[in-house]
Amino acid sequence: MQRRSLLLAGSTALLGAPMLVRAQAPEKPKLTLAVGGKNLLYYLPLTIAEQRGYFKDEGLDATIVDFAGGSQALRAVVGGSADVVSGAFEHTVNMQHKGQRMRAFVLQGRAPQIVLGINPHTLPGFKSVADLKGRKIGVTAPGSSTNVMVNFILAKAGLKSSDVSIIGVGAGSGAIAAMRTRQIDAISNLDPLITQLQRSGDLKIVSDTRVLAEADRVFGGPMPAACLYAPQGFIDRNPVTVQALANAIVRADKWIQAAGASEIIKTVPESYLLGDRAVYIDAFLAAKGALSPDGSIPDKGAETAYRALASIDPEIAKARLDLTAVYTNDFVKKANAKYPKG
Repeated sequence: MQRRSLLLAGSTALLGAPMLVRAQAPEKPKLTLAVGGKNLLYYLPLTIAEQRGYFKDEGLDATIVDFAGGSQALRAVVGGSADVVSGAFEHTVNMQHKGQRMRAFVLQGRAPQIVLGINPHTLPGFKSVADLKGRKIGVTAPGSSTNVMVNFILAKAGLKSSDVSIIGVGAGSGAIAAMRTRQIDAISNLDPLITQLQRSGDLKIVSDTRVLAEADRVFGGPMPAACLYAPQGFIDRNPVTVQALANAIVRADKWIQAAGASEIIKTVPESYLLGDRAVYIDAFLAAKGALSPDGSIPDKGAETAYRALASIDPEIAKARLDLTAVYTNDFVKKANAKYPKG
């Protein structure tokens, strides 16, 4: 009788095993991620996760849709044509202010990597940010993080966003052409574009948040950058899917930190190199320190992002926000436990 009970118990356990596996499968294995400027080093972990098959390893069929800027990627999720955003962390704070709960759950960049530079051909006598008054400044897209940084730096110099003309130029060859043909007087953008403009003599750097110390000085604390974030409702309904996404990005974060420039070059699509591998290598080396080593979002990051937004938006400054609700490290902790070495 005892032997029969043990056999029954063993059979039950075996029958339960497949159910356990099925329960851990992603709730939404086929999903869409929206990103603004996928070729940028700002989003390198996303590309690495895709190219090295980390999403597939987690049981995900992830379609990545690229937009001109982060604000447009955000609109795709708000509008329902995408599930998750690969975008700038501060959008989670801004969206809470607008009454929409968005939450970041894994970090790609621990500093913004955004560079504000002037066009030496149209501003040969540039001395300070005050000289930008009345000038045209190119950003990836109006409302994106590149635009936020411009507004923030202008505010610190006593200027308003209305004192300049903001022009969306994207994050590729169009932005480079806008500088070289002198359609814009300054640009707020990212690598590899920045390094290419700098090497050709078409850019003079004013503020460089690829450098952690400079980013902390500009923003007054840790400023989380690229991350994956989603509506809170999506996270609540799809925790296994969100965990799978976090696992893939954490693996990518760690792989990048251990990789050499030559490995990066071999992994990213040829189109990302802008026709010059040396420029891309220089850009990667300049940006590597600003990329997240393990996907963790700093606890003071939400506060820094809020201060940056509040300094340029009086409505946000007056708002009472729950900053603990704009991010979570719960998924990252599990991802690091699963992939301690990447």
